Amino acid sequence: MSAFDELRTIGPLPIWEGVIARGVVGKEMTLAIVELDPGAVVAEHQHPNEQLGIVLSGSMTFRIGEETREIAPGATYTIPAELPHEATAGPDGAVVVDVFAPVRADWQALEPGEPTTPRWP
Repeated sequence: MSAFDELRTIGPLPIWEGVIARGVVGKEMTLAIVELDPGAVVAEHQHPNEQLGIVLSGSMTFRIGEETREIAPGATYTIPAELPHEATAGPDGAVVVDVFAPVRADWQALEPGEPTTPRWP
């Protein structure tokens, strides 16, 4: 097994309606490129994972705890474990990088789709 891969060869995981993630899973963390369709809604949820992220393209309205922001490329966010959060993609959708620690064990039950060309890079 190689330590290297290409984003285009990673089968996308169906996370939410209109939201897919291509995950790279290590021993203690998950890195994901997440693609959100225009207007896609990530309903309020929380998880035991700390989450860090950065917007690569597009925009989102993002609520973390009690704080809501309109975010665009270059914006970063930090979500402590168990803090409720939600997001809605802008009119052009969005692509973000999310890092989760520990590993997103709940994603292991999801069936990846066939690899496709990613929206980024």
